[in-house]
Amino acid sequence: MNHPASSDSKHFKALALAALGVVYGDIGTSPLYAIKEIFGNAHHPVPITPDNVLGILSVVFWALMMVVSGKYVLFILRADNRGEGGIMALMALALRKEKRGSWQRRAIVTLGLFGAALFYGDGAITPAVSVLSAVEGLEVITPAFKPFVIPLALVVLIFLFFIQRRGTASVGKLFGPVMMAWFGVLAVLGFSNIIAEPGVMRALNPAWGVAFFVANPGLAFFSLGAVVLVLTGGEALYADMGHFGRKPIQVAWFGMVLPALLINYFGQGALLLADPAAIENPFYLLAPDWALLPLVILSTVATVIASQAVISGAFSMTLQAMQLGYLPRFQVLHTSESEMGQIYLAAINWLLLVAVIALVIGFGSSSNLAAAYGIAVTGTMLITNLLVFVVARDQWGWKPWQAFSCVLPFVVIDLAFFSANSLKIFAGGWFPLAFGLAVFAVLTTWKRGREVLHDKLGQDAIDLAPFIQSLSLGGATRVPGTAVFLTGRPQGVPRAMLHSLKHYKVLHERMVIVTIRIFDVPYVPEIDRVEVTDLGESFWQVTVQYGFKDEPDLPAALALCAHFGLEFEMMDTSFFLGRETLVPRFGGEMAYWRVLLFALMFRNASSLTAFFKIPSNRVVELGSQVVI
Repeated sequence: MNHPASSDSKHFKALALAALGVVYGDIGTSPLYAIKEIFGNAHHPVPITPDNVLGILSVVFWALMMVVSGKYVLFILRADNRGEGGIMALMALALRKEKRGSWQRRAIVTLGLFGAALFYGDGAITPAVSVLSAVEGLEVITPAFKPFVIPLALVVLIFLFFIQRRGTASVGKLFGPVMMAWFGVLAVLGFSNIIAEPGVMRALNPAWGVAFFVANPGLAFFSLGAVVLVLTGGEALYADMGHFGRKPIQVAWFGMVLPALLINYFGQGALLLADPAAIENPFYLLAPDWALLPLVILSTVATVIASQAVISGAFSMTLQAMQLGYLPRFQVLHTSESEMGQIYLAAINWLLLVAVIALVIGFGSSSNLAAAYGIAVTGTMLITNLLVFVVARDQWGWKPWQAFSCVLPFVVIDLAFFSANSLKIFAGGWFPLAFGLAVFAVLTTWKRGREVLHDKLGQDAIDLAPFIQSLSLGGATRVPGTAVFLTGRPQGVPRAMLHSLKHYKVLHERMVIVTIRIFDVPYVPEIDRVEVTDLGESFWQVTVQYGFKDEPDLPAALALCAHFGLEFEMMDTSFFLGRETLVPRFGGEMAYWRVLLFALMFRNASSLTAFFKIPSNRVVELGSQVVI
């Protein structure tokens, strides 16, 4: 008989192990390129001297301790939206205060959306730079492999994106053990070199980092643009909190990930102290010759796992943005019968693949890609600080000066990293910014376009209450069956109902007006899923409520209405949906290019039928034209 405490302990250990694969894949593969870029950067290389090596290692150590351990693992993880994390969940949490000025809401939304947009830019670069840096280990074995590095990296990446449709349920079980082996290898490789050069441990003293900045202020500032590479993936700690919980993520970090990373970074530093020429590829040169090929294989697998986590994160964030009304509906494929969070969105998958292929071919090496890496990460880190300040003040009840004094050190640190990375814009940093700005334009255009369309449809709307009262006087023939009308304006007569009445000259026996609301919480309990109101004259009003991570299923929600006296027989129910055709015009409420973009997205959005799981053979669509 299993003891409950023993069962809980096993579950906790399983979560901590799984977190190694999903949460720490990105930051865990940083040793492949971080130290190499700091000392071998083509634009601002740090000369390899004992003082500089110890200074950089000190900066790396304290950056990991302050930014990842202090800021994310111990502080930011407290800002959970009912157990969920990530920039979209944080934005929703910051917006929860009711009495807030419109400019404040706009500022919070703008920050949150731009942070989310930067995440997509990061999501394109991470697979490219990680896999490419792993495959480049073949060049260390023999230079003869150099011509095959880019083709092989592309094959690995294309394979990775092509298997997304099959889901990660089966492969995902291997993520944790493989990454445990990876972190173990990082520690062994680093430790074997530290033993040969134990003096490198002096870098734990922050005085070496301070001395490095004092002696080389300009060079030290430029070096932050590469030092930030050891922090990439920190946002994943927060974004994946809903999958694993705060404690397993913290235990995995302090118990294995942080020690393994530090030992490996210090091992690479020890190697450079002994042989400065090892800067060619200090990670792979930590290993003996006989271990190079197995290490390349393990590194490639680890980077594929890191990339998988980023791709899955992009899918999850897209679903959240759809639910919150910032993106059009995409067809969502659930790849697991047991794990609701495992989803696949074809449009996002292929968009990322095209971007990744373009990056690998366009930049040509992990060193060139590293120049583009960092600005998106530091931008998101800065935005997270600002949103957490709002949450600490409004949700946690902190006094403004307390929230400010707590967040200020992190803002200063992140601002330094962001400023250093901004110097890399012309060396490749423009890509994540341009990609992020394009995504930001899409997010804001869709939201604003929906508001304009909603207002247009409401201009000639008829109030529902007088309409129902007029039916008591007769005039409309009632036919057997139930008609369901979806509308975003519950106080008005749905346009599809008016069109139906105009064309068919009849109304159904039961008329059900359904409004779907998405709240800024991850999940809505099933007991609160529906609200039902009897409007009289066999008219019913149903409000279906979801959280931004709930899976919409309208027939399942309507089945819950039986508790309120409203039962549905699907074979006797027809769903009437409005399908508007948008006609763009100059001089409207949005810029013309945004109107065209909105019309394009609106036209290509997946149907309500598929998104809300409505039986397609029970749907009637009624179209109309709307000039915007």
